Amino acid sequence: MFERESELAAVDEALRALTGPRGSDTVGPDTAGPDAVGPHEPPRGGLLAVAGPAGLGKTTLLAETRRRAAALGCTVLSARGGDQEQAVAFHVARQLLQPQLAGESDAALRSRLGSWYDIVAPALGLCTATRGAPPDPQGLRDGLDWVLTHLAVRRAPLVVVVDDAHWADPESLSWLAAFAPRVEDLPMLLVVAYRPDELPHHAHQLSTLPGRAGHRPLGLAPLTGPATARLVRATLGRHADDAFCRACWDVTGGNPFETVELLAKAHARTLPPTAASVHLVPGIAAAVKGSGLVARLERLGAATVRFAWACAVLGTEISPGLAGNLAGLGTEAAADAVDRLREARVLAVPHTRDDGAGDPDAPLEFVHPLIATAIYRAIPDAFRVALHGQAAWCVVDAGLGSAAAARHLLETHPEADPWTVHHLRAAARETLRAGAPDAARRALARALREPPLTEERAAVLYELGCASLLTEPATTVNHLRAALEEPIADPALRQGIVYRLSQVLAHSDRLAEAGELLAHEARTATDARTRLRMQAEKFMWDAFRADEPDSPARSRRLARLADRLTGRDVTERYIIGLRAWDATLRGEDSSIPVRHAERALEGGLSWADDSRGFEVPVLSALVFMYADRPGRAEELFAPGIAEFERQGWRGAHLSFAYTLLGYIRLRRGRLAEAEDLVRAGVRLAERTGVRTPVQWYGLGALVEVLLARGKVEEATEVAERHGLREPFPAAVTFPDAQTVYGQLLLARGLPKEAAAELAAVGRRLEPRGIRNPGWCPWMLHLARAEAHDAPQRARATAQEAVARARQTGTPSVIGQALRVQAEVADAPAERVKLLEESVACLEASPAAYELTCSLFALGRELRRTARTEEAADHLYRALEGALQCHADGLAEAAREELSAAGLRPRRPQDTLSPTARERTAATLVD
Repeated sequence: MFERESELAAVDEALRALTGPRGSDTVGPDTAGPDAVGPHEPPRGGLLAVAGPAGLGKTTLLAETRRRAAALGCTVLSARGGDQEQAVAFHVARQLLQPQLAGESDAALRSRLGSWYDIVAPALGLCTATRGAPPDPQGLRDGLDWVLTHLAVRRAPLVVVVDDAHWADPESLSWLAAFAPRVEDLPMLLVVAYRPDELPHHAHQLSTLPGRAGHRPLGLAPLTGPATARLVRATLGRHADDAFCRACWDVTGGNPFETVELLAKAHARTLPPTAASVHLVPGIAAAVKGSGLVARLERLGAATVRFAWACAVLGTEISPGLAGNLAGLGTEAAADAVDRLREARVLAVPHTRDDGAGDPDAPLEFVHPLIATAIYRAIPDAFRVALHGQAAWCVVDAGLGSAAAARHLLETHPEADPWTVHHLRAAARETLRAGAPDAARRALARALREPPLTEERAAVLYELGCASLLTEPATTVNHLRAALEEPIADPALRQGIVYRLSQVLAHSDRLAEAGELLAHEARTATDARTRLRMQAEKFMWDAFRADEPDSPARSRRLARLADRLTGRDVTERYIIGLRAWDATLRGEDSSIPVRHAERALEGGLSWADDSRGFEVPVLSALVFMYADRPGRAEELFAPGIAEFERQGWRGAHLSFAYTLLGYIRLRRGRLAEAEDLVRAGVRLAERTGVRTPVQWYGLGALVEVLLARGKVEEATEVAERHGLREPFPAAVTFPDAQTVYGQLLLARGLPKEAAAELAAVGRRLEPRGIRNPGWCPWMLHLARAEAHDAPQRARATAQEAVARARQTGTPSVIGQALRVQAEVADAPAERVKLLEESVACLEASPAAYELTCSLFALGRELRRTARTEEAADHLYRALEGALQCHADGLAEAAREELSAAGLRPRRPQDTLSPTARERTAATLVD
């Protein structure tokens, strides 16, 4: 390779780093430089990006990279983007991964991929997608990450080579761009080549991510004059004179592809490489590309031209038989066209069989993408469109399926053809279930333009709305509203449209519109079960509205309806589950919501039912947490999370689940575990967008956990970095974001500001009848904030909070409220009495952290009243509890109180028996 020494040196360096000691020997013509990996340095992965305009030798450099990697014993995965295949979802991912998996039986694949099988196998073309809800795009990317990571570990060292990445399909390219930062932690080298001016914006991470040792992409430059002269003489003979060499360089500009093709043509014509031939060079060069290439192609005959056009339309990995059918040629004529195109250096010679003979059925490829592009653009517009339409028919007739035909149908003109609509819809269903909603959306948008028959239009609009639900909610609303304007004969279709529209409106913070839609449908429905379903959905979304106009009336209607239902189907169980949640919010005796929640769960509630949503099953589980039965809540969360993961729902759904499970751990006093889970939920939420409902949930829970652990500065930093402040979402969240913000202000020593925020929460929730201080403790924090400037009002607020807590009958809520009442009480004796009752209540609850807080408060109060001996017992218990809960700030405060009492704070190892986790760790160390 001429003038590519520095690029090859970078390849060798990356391979040496990857292969460790095995790669210390030279694999190319270059010797090891100062950055060579030492004999004992562990293998390191990395990213190697190659950038340059068309024809500068990226493909040749990558071919040499594959050869050198294979010589070192690396496993090499290879793929190439295609100009005509950009609309084919997972085209590049399939090239990379399918050959590693396709040879195994279905049973072996299921065993190997485990729970990822149903998620990634359809995307990789290893099986047909099953019916049901598709994985979300993030879940599918996680699955592809797992497969590639698994291969990197099992078949290390692994080299993944992707050529023409600028033409990779969006699904594969976004996956690789997101995966790229991880390669340095794996025994894997990722090598990508692309044209920088054509790389899509969402994949620029591949070009900006530093590679090994901070390297930026290798930018290929044209050949210099001397390098071109060496190439000329190596091809045409050492006697080539300087004038001829200079002419070759002038007409090609040093472009390696054009130079090689020019010299091949000159060699075929036995052109003397002398000054006398210089005037012929421009003409030969013109035949390499553009109109010159087209003219040269036309001289090969009409049949050969048609075959070349067919190949250009079909793209890459071209089936000779399919191309012949598309060109309208018989077997012999097609074989003759292949031979002519190979001789003309238009098509590449395929790989040979083991006996050395050419394989007539081997897929065809163009010699270079520039040739394919030139031929494709030379096809007359009308004929090119017709060829794509015919290609779709040929693909379907060959049994390759609707998804393979769809990319051709996208290039055709609308003709109101039912066949086209049928296959575009079928392709959309297949790609959507495989986890490519954008590809499905493109197919359905094209089907809508066909257009479909009048009686099918609503169904197409509905399918289009479902495909764009995750990525374009505003557009989804328009599609679904348009679908409702169409004549709909199928009641089930109308019900599905209404459900989806209400869902996307609610998730777009347009809860009032969702409620109005459902109320209208409930009034006009003629079927009793449909009416009940609409009522159930309306009850649910109204429960999340912060501005619901008459919440108490809605609660009464819900209670009357739920009490009459038996739970015979999912709709009835959903309504009963909503009744349980409503009773929790309103602070009814905890036995009531628990009874209703158990009724709702008797027949089962799936968390991953795409036609229902996950909200009611989650709320039914949370009822138990607020009723001091967190163990039962976790029993329900475990299979629910497993459903999400099995379904590939690893975006907002799994984020909610992890966040809320962390919140349950917080209520149990397992703060370190709570923080880990909530942070996992926040990380997942950040992948779905900013200031989304799921992010509000995660941030609120994270700040609350950090405050419980005494990490006020970190909680403040999290809140400021993510904008946890006004305007707060219109939907009700838990923990309530504004309440958590007020709690944070109070922890930072800003009681006036905290009181203003918390009073605003009360004005928002009180008219709705939400009175449970266990669900939203705004009143407890408000009492503490008011104590600084309005102690009498603070005592009244705390007294009301205790009354509401007693109404729930929940020991943890009563104990927490009593502690706040003690904090704002006037007389020391009253404070001690209230705290003793608080401790007694919390000892009967699973709220270990709240118990620790009350023990500490009681010990501190007893110390201040000179009852040191009694104080010591409570403070020591508080210290032990704080250490077990990982409440670091509270533990430090307990030590300070013990010191102030003249007592020696015990060291943790002197007072605590090891936890189960610590015992396990000690066993492993031994």
